[in-house]
Amino acid sequence: MEVVVIGAGAVGMLVASFLNEKFRVTLVVRREEQACKINQNGLTRINIDQTTSKTNPIATTKLQVPEKAVVLVALKYGQLHEVYPFLKEMNNETPILFLQNGLSHYEEALHLPQEHLAFSSCQFGAQKENDTTVVHRGIGTLKLAVERGSKDTFVLFIDINQERFPVEYMKDAEQMLFDKALLNSFINPLTAILNVKNGFLVENASTLQLLEQMYEELKSAFPLEMNQFTFEEVKKLCKKTAQNTSSMLADISNQRITEVDTIVGAIIKKASMKGHQLPILKTLYSLVKALEERSEKM
Repeated sequence: MEVVVIGAGAVGMLVASFLNEKFRVTLVVRREEQACKINQNGLTRINIDQTTSKTNPIATTKLQVPEKAVVLVALKYGQLHEVYPFLKEMNNETPILFLQNGLSHYEEALHLPQEHLAFSSCQFGAQKENDTTVVHRGIGTLKLAVERGSKDTFVLFIDINQERFPVEYMKDAEQMLFDKALLNSFINPLTAILNVKNGFLVENASTLQLLEQMYEELKSAFPLEMNQFTFEEVKKLCKKTAQNTSSMLADISNQRITEVDTIVGAIIKKASMKGHQLPILKTLYSLVKALEERSEKM
């Protein structure tokens, strides 16, 4: 089986690294410089225990997919619109798995003609150190839900190291993405605004109180969904990923557009449709947007 991973950010590099231990992997990158470095030096993964693993995916800047390949799209939401036309023209039998945070891409992807379509929720931690090195920051489950087609098409993850990279198959893709967006709404905007790692949110009394207020606010808008996890579980997530830099903070630090619209914005929109305003989350959303605008002017 061949795998094509589109996107060489932290998530794309980490997933490509694990899959390349069992399959032939092509990693589609933006820059020719990165492609050359990976093809010359391979892809290095720094594991949780500080050991290193080296694989040798084929890196390219060209969007091309061989027959009988599985395509993994590991781009940020804001980059998806650049590849939708290509995906639309691919063979309808080519399976696609989306690896994005948030909700906005779900409805958009359903317009693609592919017979096999799946979505994922990434619970692990990953950090891109340089063009050829990715750091596995935290072991977490890759949740995967098949929206269209056969589950058997996406069983490739079962063959990789389940201890280091566990995978869980879910039934409802939209619900899975929504649940992850809810959890991300606690961590991502606050860490981006305060410029802190995840663990700070439960170590500081003021941010812990704010997290609890956010929990109650979201629970009032989404009582059924919020019953899936308690506030204690929110705190455990912060502690488990204490040393992680959230993706939203990483984007702000690197003066990139964040995923605040597809994560926080989508939650606010769903709440508004149910008659709930979420004032705390709206404030955090506005602050992240202000940080984005400041980055654009720097």
